[in-house]
Amino acid sequence: MYRIFCESYKNFLNTIEEDSYRLNIARPFELIVNLEKYKDAKRNKIEMYKRLSDLIAFMQESIDRFPKFKAFLWTLESRDIKGEKYNIETNEELEEQCKLINSFLKLAYWY
Repeated sequence: MYRIFCESYKNFLNTIEEDSYRLNIARPFELIVNLEKYKDAKRNKIEMYKRLSDLIAFMQESIDRFPKFKAFLWTLESRDIKGEKYNIETNEELEEQCKLINSFLKLAYWY
């Protein structure tokens, strides 16, 4: 699942316009595909890390609605990527991020 996510994210970036809303909500995904960047962001508690942390916590609460999240979150946890609530993301942004990740996991951006 991790590989699917990473490759789908790359394909997504190639199809999206700069400065689009979807690109903005997907920014925290950069930390998932780049583990060194994630570790640095976590160590420094930068905003993007907090946004991703909010998202992962929200995903854990949304497994009933998005069953593919269960396996995906397990692969993230195995890479020491875990959620924690900082409450800086809005529910609308979290919902849109979840829908986008779910589309990645359903191979919508898999070529």
